[in-house]
Amino acid sequence: MPRRSLILSLIFVLSFALTATAADPKKGGGKEAPAEIRVGLVGLDTSHVVAFTSRFNDPKGKNHVPGARVVAAFKGGSPDIESSRERIDGFTETLVEKYGVKLYPTIEELCRNVDAVMVTSVDGRPHLRQVKPVFEARKPVFIDKPIAGSLKDAITIAKMAERYRVPCFSSSSLRWYPGVVEVAEADAGEVKAVYSYGPASLEPTHPDLFWYGVHPSEALFTVMGTGCETVTRTTTPDTDVVTGIWQGGKVGILHGIRNAKRGYKVTKFGANKIVEQTKGGDYTPMLRLCVEFFRSGEAPVSLEETIEIFAFMEAADESKRRGGVPVSIKEVLRANGW
Repeated sequence: MPRRSLILSLIFVLSFALTATAADPKKGGGKEAPAEIRVGLVGLDTSHVVAFTSRFNDPKGKNHVPGARVVAAFKGGSPDIESSRERIDGFTETLVEKYGVKLYPTIEELCRNVDAVMVTSVDGRPHLRQVKPVFEARKPVFIDKPIAGSLKDAITIAKMAERYRVPCFSSSSLRWYPGVVEVAEADAGEVKAVYSYGPASLEPTHPDLFWYGVHPSEALFTVMGTGCETVTRTTTPDTDVVTGIWQGGKVGILHGIRNAKRGYKVTKFGANKIVEQTKGGDYTPMLRLCVEFFRSGEAPVSLEETIEIFAFMEAADESKRRGGVPVSIKEVLRANGW
């Protein structure tokens, strides 16, 4: 870890520990368990908010994640997205009535009553606007996928996190599915190629792959790592095939599925072995890492890697606009201010 990042992490940990101790003096010394982290949700228009809250707040649940509790929420919502407009009231009612979550009229007020924030709006477009008061309040923040509704906004968020010196990360939960992790960690010799498929349904308000193609894209990068140089896209109404060329000639292929049976899988082609994903997963591993992140201030995945994933998807859109020619990742990043 760079010296500056290490110093910032240590400052954050000390600040967080002092805040927790002040909130509950009994947790301040000896070998007492650390204070439970009070989490606030920003945006209640996705099924993720119920899934996350049930794991944090229900100690009897089989997938209980200890160490944090959702105590506050800002409702949010996007009237021009049907899945937001039609479902937000039901999710809000569940959080308030079943889990005792308190609603706040502003994000600023929510931040005054929590230790950490999860930006969970299903719509990536307001994420930049929603995360700004969180940065100003100096609260560690997880931003649910997609990190933003455009690559430019994603880059702005990363720069703001650095400027405010606030711990921040974003990810799809697929990154920590046990099956994906097993493929990523398997010794197959030198990696030659990785193939990742998954649903890639479209939402007119977002760049094509940002809405749902982010999941198999995240799985692809989990196994391949960073270093993508060029991207070429082939697209039909039912299918996207995005081919990335990585440093050293490695090939990463994203297969986006529409209007067909849905499923996720990632396969690694190594010099000595082919490794295929055999297990699925759920949100639980990611949420456990979120608790660790809220305490330590150390992100389990860097914003730099997240930016490259979104540049990969933006380059795929640019390749489509240009008729399927290769597009440079560096070109796309420069055009959006990175």
